[in-house]
Amino acid sequence: MRSNETDQLLVARVQQGDRAAYDVLVLRYQARITNLVTRFVKNQTDALDVTQEAFLKAYRALPNFRGDSAFYTWLYRIAVNTAKNYLSLHTRRPTEVEQDILEIEQIDGDNVLKDNATPEHLLLTDEIQATIITTIEQLPEDLRVAITLREIEGLSY
Repeated sequence: MRSNETDQLLVARVQQGDRAAYDVLVLRYQARITNLVTRFVKNQTDALDVTQEAFLKAYRALPNFRGDSAFYTWLYRIAVNTAKNYLSLHTRRPTEVEQDILEIEQIDGDNVLKDNATPEHLLLTDEIQATIITTIEQLPEDLRVAITLREIEGLSY
């Protein structure tokens, strides 16, 4: 007997109240459904919970199973939908404030990694600052004021 035919017989027995027949179906497809769900839900423990929930949903819906498709195809769809529902409930997008905090923490974390107080860095900063001041002083008055207001005072053009 082919797998689809035995599945149909087992489904018919479950629909008549034979719970042991459903145990056979669970044992037959448990590993495949778990592998399927694990592709969606990366945490192994959560994937096992989602797999169990999918089998429970299938058991509750089995009286309405008409056999238009193979049992595994029907179970596959239930498992995918259960995994997607799990992800939509447990995956939360950060709010704007939380996103801002994450960005600030990342910036602060980057600064911690860089040691800007080295003697070489301080000397280089002093040299760049002196060069900028000298260059700005050599500009005509109108350009010097514009640059000072824009770059030092932070005003718009």
